[in-house]
Amino acid sequence: MSDITSEDLLHGYINGIFPMAEPDGTIYWYSPDPRAIIPIDTYKPSKSLKPVLNKRHFEIRVNTNFEGVMRGCAGARMVDGTLEESTWISEGIISSYTALHRMGYAHSVEAWRNGQLVGGLYGVSIQGVFFGESMFSRESNASKVAFHYLIQILKNNDFKLLDTQFINDNVLRYGAIEIPRDEYMDRLDEGLSAERKFNGIPLIV
Repeated sequence: MSDITSEDLLHGYINGIFPMAEPDGTIYWYSPDPRAIIPIDTYKPSKSLKPVLNKRHFEIRVNTNFEGVMRGCAGARMVDGTLEESTWISEGIISSYTALHRMGYAHSVEAWRNGQLVGGLYGVSIQGVFFGESMFSRESNASKVAFHYLIQILKNNDFKLLDTQFINDNVLRYGAIEIPRDEYMDRLDEGLSAERKFNGIPLIV
C-alpha cells in the first residue's frame, strides 16, 4: 500500500492501528502488543528541564507550521552518536497527515527561537485521545519543552489517553509505560467516547 487517505488514517486510529512507511514508500499498518502510552496525570518535567522552562528560552506555537514540523521529524537525527535518516515518514505520509491537519485532526506543537522553528512534535487528536507521532530538535531541549506544553494542553482539555505506540528511550524519559493491547483498546474506547477539543495558545517558555 503506497497511498493513504485521511479516511484511512481516521479509521486506523479509532481501531488501534497506525501507519509507517518502508524505505521504498510502501505503507504498512501496525498494532503493537504491548502498546506504549504516557500517563497524562503523572507526567512531571525532569529536574534538568525545570531551569529551561523558567528561563523561557523558546516561543511555543501551536499549528503554525505543521508541515515544517513533519519535515523536521523526517530529517536526519543523532541516535547513539550516529546520524540516521528517517525512513518511515515518507512524502506520502507527509501529504496524508498534512491533509488530516487541514481537517482539524492533526496538530503540531512547535518550539521557535529568533523566528526560527527549532523543534517540535506532531500527532493526531480524536475526541479525548492524542496519538503522538514524532518529535525533533535542532536546539537542545526544544522538543522536550514542546512536549511539556503538549501535556499542559492535554491536561487543560481533560484528555484521557496519550498514545506513543512503541516503547523506546525517548518516550521512557517522559514516563512512558507499556500496557497489553487489550487494555489499550479499552482505554482507547473510553477516550474516543469523551468529547474533547485540542485547544492550545502560544506562549514563551
